[in-house]
Amino acid sequence: MRVSVVICAYAEEMYGHFREAVESVLDGTYDDVEVVVVVDGTEAVYERALEEYSDNDQVRVHCNDQNRGLLWSRNRGAKLADGDVVAFMDDDAVADERWVEELVRVYEREGVASVGGRMTPIWVAGQPAYLPEAFYWLVGVTHRGFGEEGAVRNTFGSNISFRREVFLELDGFDTEIGGRKGDENLQGGETELAVRLRTELGGTMYYNPAATVGHKVFDYRTEPRWLLDRAFWQGYSKRAMEVLAPDSGEEEADFLGKILFRFAPDRLRNAVTGPSLAEAQKFLMLVVLTGCVGAGYLYGFTKWR
Repeated sequence: MRVSVVICAYAEEMYGHFREAVESVLDGTYDDVEVVVVVDGTEAVYERALEEYSDNDQVRVHCNDQNRGLLWSRNRGAKLADGDVVAFMDDDAVADERWVEELVRVYEREGVASVGGRMTPIWVAGQPAYLPEAFYWLVGVTHRGFGEEGAVRNTFGSNISFRREVFLELDGFDTEIGGRKGDENLQGGETELAVRLRTELGGTMYYNPAATVGHKVFDYRTEPRWLLDRAFWQGYSKRAMEVLAPDSGEEEADFLGKILFRFAPDRLRNAVTGPSLAEAQKFLMLVVLTGCVGAGYLYGFTKWR
């Protein structure tokens, strides 16, 4: 089974991280793999990548004629790919050496249409003591309460894959998400595609936590102000997904229940009985971030009906 890993690149200052992402896939334990690099209209990045990988038959490099956006670039990469499976990883991620092997292990089961894995944090600037594990999803990392191995609605976009024929049959990601109605704060391409997978083809996504990808969490993503802003727009996007993908399920409601009735009481208990400044900070951030998500969700009601 051949696997094509699509990695999109854009910013020249991210080239070192992009290169590490590519090399992590090539250094993996699974041999029948190719990396499809899609440069989103940045000529300087394209020239560097072409020079570096032109002699590597496991890597093909393409450059868009202009900046098209991440989802459009991913779709383009899937069309250029020749694998049985197309997997997606970001340019600020690092694949575990067994990542592709673990994806393939699940695909070898009959009827599996999509597989995703676990995202682990790579704290570039150190782990923030105040960020509760239940909100790691804000920084693109699998969070506490995500779920166990088995069928899920969707996984993170930097560790997600599909049988290529299924992905193309669904016409890939909806490229208007993230730019629909000029709304750059709207996110949820993976959610919308996973819902179409289920409603149109009757397929599901399988979560294999052994298929791990590390995600670099840069310093700006650990600043409280950035996290609060991110939480607000994530809440907004959740409301938008209810309109754009009405069959998205009850995952958000279930997760909110875990926060209110399990995670928050646990944090409060630890802060009181500790006592620990870090636990108190995490409890406070848990409350504040939940409020920001809720505020964004309510704001979404004014835009998405």
